[in-house]
Amino acid sequence: MAKGLQGFLWTMLLLFCAIQELGTWAMHTAVEGPGLGEPGDPALLAGGRVKRGWVWNQFFVVEEYTGTEPLYVGKIHSDSDEGDGSIKYTISGEGAGTIFLIDEITGDIHATERLDREQKTFYTLRAQARDRQTDQLLEPESEFIIKVQDINDSEPRFLEGPYIGSVAELSPIGTSVMQVMASDADDPTYGSSARVVYSVLEGEQHFTVDSKTGVIRTAVADLDRETQDRYEVVIRATDMAGQLGGLSGSTTVTIVVTDVNDNPPRFPQKMYQFSIVETAPVGTAIGRVKAEDSDVGENTDMTYQVKDEEGVEMFKVTTDSNTQEAVITVQKPLDYESKRVHTVVVEALNKFVDPRFVDLGTFRDQTIVRVSVLDVDEPPEFRPPSNLMEVQEDAHVGSIVGVVTALDPDTANHPVRYAIDRSTDAERIFDIDAKTGAIVTGKVLDRETAGWHNITVLAMEADNHSQVSRASLRIRILDVNDNPPELATPYEASVCEDAKPGQLIQTISVVDRDEPQSGHRFYFTLAPEATNNHHFSLLDIQDNTAAVHTQRVGFNRQEQDVYLLPILVVDSGPPALSSTGTLTIRVCGCDSNGAIQSCNSTAYVVSATLSPGALIALLVCVLILVVLVLLILTLKRHHKSHLTSEDDEDMRDNVIKYNDEGGGEQDTEAYDMSALRSLYDFSEIKAGDGGGGPGEGGPGRNPASELHALPQWVQSPDLDFSVFRDYICRKVEQADEDLSVPPYDSFQTYAFEGSDSPVPSLSSINTWSSGSEQDFSYLGGWGPRFRQLAALYAGRRGEEDGEES
Repeated sequence: MAKGLQGFLWTMLLLFCAIQELGTWAMHTAVEGPGLGEPGDPALLAGGRVKRGWVWNQFFVVEEYTGTEPLYVGKIHSDSDEGDGSIKYTISGEGAGTIFLIDEITGDIHATERLDREQKTFYTLRAQARDRQTDQLLEPESEFIIKVQDINDSEPRFLEGPYIGSVAELSPIGTSVMQVMASDADDPTYGSSARVVYSVLEGEQHFTVDSKTGVIRTAVADLDRETQDRYEVVIRATDMAGQLGGLSGSTTVTIVVTDVNDNPPRFPQKMYQFSIVETAPVGTAIGRVKAEDSDVGENTDMTYQVKDEEGVEMFKVTTDSNTQEAVITVQKPLDYESKRVHTVVVEALNKFVDPRFVDLGTFRDQTIVRVSVLDVDEPPEFRPPSNLMEVQEDAHVGSIVGVVTALDPDTANHPVRYAIDRSTDAERIFDIDAKTGAIVTGKVLDRETAGWHNITVLAMEADNHSQVSRASLRIRILDVNDNPPELATPYEASVCEDAKPGQLIQTISVVDRDEPQSGHRFYFTLAPEATNNHHFSLLDIQDNTAAVHTQRVGFNRQEQDVYLLPILVVDSGPPALSSTGTLTIRVCGCDSNGAIQSCNSTAYVVSATLSPGALIALLVCVLILVVLVLLILTLKRHHKSHLTSEDDEDMRDNVIKYNDEGGGEQDTEAYDMSALRSLYDFSEIKAGDGGGGPGEGGPGRNPASELHALPQWVQSPDLDFSVFRDYICRKVEQADEDLSVPPYDSFQTYAFEGSDSPVPSLSSINTWSSGSEQDFSYLGGWGPRFRQLAALYAGRRGEEDGEES
């Protein structure tokens, strides 16, 4: 049937093209003189024709031609063509020579390829008529168009898919969901090939589509997300306005049903049971319950609350925002002995309620939570919880301060034992009876030393000391009048020599370490030993102060410069305590205005006249003097040491220093050793030591022999120097093998010269000659520089001679 329909269409199109070729449209080009033609075109000037023009049909070509022969498009013809073949027709432009071919003699145009209007709707070409012999233009070049005729060969397509839409559940009928659109590549201006209509292929039970606009709408009002939350709807688009033979395309539209708050929360159980120990602290979580809600998103957000009065007082319910659970926590301490089971009514309600669905019912639900309290072994409890006690400071040791009481709250009611935490009473001022809880004084109390004591009392079960309770106890020491009043300071006053009777000298006050509850009240009188006093009077001002006045006219410093006035101070008790203080009154000289000029007491004058600044200045002056003395002593010592160093330099003037290192004692070529050897004649020395010639110690000795008599070290033949040699060798090996030693040459001096030294040692150590054999008198001939050395050795020689004699 489809092939028959396609043949019918081809027949209709060919008939339409044949009818169009019956009419022609001629385009004429009028040439009015040589100046109107294109320059250089001899054909326009040769003939002398006044009117020439092109003649051809209007050109159309049907797309998608499937024939085997080239498709005839049309003919171009010039009115000067007489049919003798003298005119050659050519075309140029889009598709010329490839898609479109022209017969040069007849001007017939054929299409050699299959055309598609959806790719290109028309082609623009240019036609020329030339003389076949001269190849000159006979007509001006003219442009023409070949239009591709459309057929219904493209089905509608949904280009914006896939389509996903949404609609709220329980939406009314006709609620718009979304719009779909299909496009047709056929020519919308020609026929109905591009006129598209829409219809529902699948899902028509719940949705409809507008045939012209493609808007999808709900077809029912009871869409329920909880029943089905997604629908797949197939929409079809058909061209030719839906008529028979039209092409169609389809697409699948996914419609998601969104949630609305149309379901209330519901507890899965009507009762929940939890248990918790009675010692659980406030804030401990007992358990969690959760109400279920079929909705999703924020429509499931809910809050929980306690509805009964008992539950509100003992428990607290909060909402976990992450899990939407009700968290039940302890709000007040639990007591198994008071109540073992608590019943709590918990209510859940939606946080966001949609007013459109209020008529569906209440969006809340309730459940019962039973909380069982478990018994545990609890420590004793102090009753009553008073933490203040008072005791008089004059209480005897062992006096009862108060009694603390603690009871075991458990059903067993174990006996309780008491103790004091000694970290809070390290001095053991208080003790407690372990059984009765009576607190007694352990030492003498003194309120003036410590007016309050803070101790911690422990209460524990007699058979389980791990169950301990603590109670802080504050003990206040009550005051008793056990301290007499005293003068506030050691008062000292001054009076002018020309003072008049009744003149105020000093106002005195007192202090008392006691603190009576009714306040202090002091009384002032002169001591009994001052009853015969006629110089001064004492007046009690009645405000815990007293004033001292003069009673006579004038005083004389020469007769008496200091007066001592004893004052008796008594407090209000009970019992009344008193003390006597002394007021020192000095007689001073004053000017006409009453200002004190001088007093006999130097210390008093200095203390009264010298200001702190003056005292500081005086101390600075003393410090400067001390520094100057130390500086002078230092300069003298430095000058003396300088003189001594100059003498030492003189003593060392004969020391010659060489910066080059010789070859050692065996090197006899660097220096002339004869000069050194000439000073000492070793043979003579040996002879003198061994024979003791006639000149020894006698007047026959000359200075030369004395010069040779310097103390010499003579090697003992039986001494063993291997110890020193081994020691020096070890030191050399250690220095050579030590890699940490810097690569510098070093010169080390040793006291041992060796057995091969040609020159004897000058040291007096280990010498074989005694002190009596040495004569240092020759040192006197060495000059003034060695005078002191000669005097020292001469004195030593004299002492030795005295000892020998």
